[in-house]
Amino acid sequence: MESDGGSRSFIVAGATIPARPLEPGLYVVATPIGNLGDVTIRALETLAAADVIACEDTRTTRVLLDRYGIRGKLVAYHEHNESTAAARLIGAVLAGKSVAQVSDAGTPLVSDPGYRLVGQAIDAGVRVVPIPGPSALLAALAVSGLPSDAFFFAGFLPSKDGQRRTRLEALRTVPGTLIVYESPRRLADTLAAMADVLGPRPAAIGRELTKAFEEVRRGALTALAGHYADTDTPKGEIVICIAPPPDDVAADGDVDAVLMSLAGEMPASKAAGEAARMTGRPKAELYRRLVELKGRDGG
Repeated sequence: MESDGGSRSFIVAGATIPARPLEPGLYVVATPIGNLGDVTIRALETLAAADVIACEDTRTTRVLLDRYGIRGKLVAYHEHNESTAAARLIGAVLAGKSVAQVSDAGTPLVSDPGYRLVGQAIDAGVRVVPIPGPSALLAALAVSGLPSDAFFFAGFLPSKDGQRRTRLEALRTVPGTLIVYESPRRLADTLAAMADVLGPRPAAIGRELTKAFEEVRRGALTALAGHYADTDTPKGEIVICIAPPPDDVAADGDVDAVLMSLAGEMPASKAAGEAARMTGRPKAELYRRLVELKGRDGG
């Protein structure tokens, strides 16, 4: 896998800055979630110096590179070619190249491809370097007005209503602020399910964060569900932040419900591990409890 031999530099405020060479390795680079001015100097230098830039959509990443005068070296790495592309990229690093990995927006691996690539890099003994920066979930949490000392990122909820409600039931007693991503066309239905399962908790919806039409709407889940049920489908990327459960819900320790909900979606061992991550209880203890519960149900 060859680089294009272009100049190793980037441009900021009209000044051309040479990029220092990178050691061989996989560099996980965060890029802007909307406003291209949010990119870090270190990210630009890494992208300019890398022999290869692995990205979801070369057209999207090219916009960022053109803004800062960075030349090519782009290869596609996305969910449809992960298995083959990851092997080629790791091979490039083992051959002495530097590979920068980016997603279309924000921090790679967060609801984006990349887990397989990083895992294979670690298995191959390849150096993996984080280049931190923008993240939609952290940006939304910061302006939500909700507790930020403990939070749980649940990614995208299932698209089918029954599965979505089952997942929400499993998340109901998580002792921290919940953060999920959602598509605009499913927002109203998701908020309705959240209001039904979680009740009128305080929540905040971040839309188009860092972009020209940025909006943060705050209120009780019930009120937000009503608002979006009565308005046209919004546009843009959506992040939903939901306050922790009330003390009586958090204290009731409804671990059994969490375990059984998760067990309906995944194998017992994985369900116990996910419940352990949510509740802070030992996985082994939760696995034994789940086996006991399934035995009672004859499952």
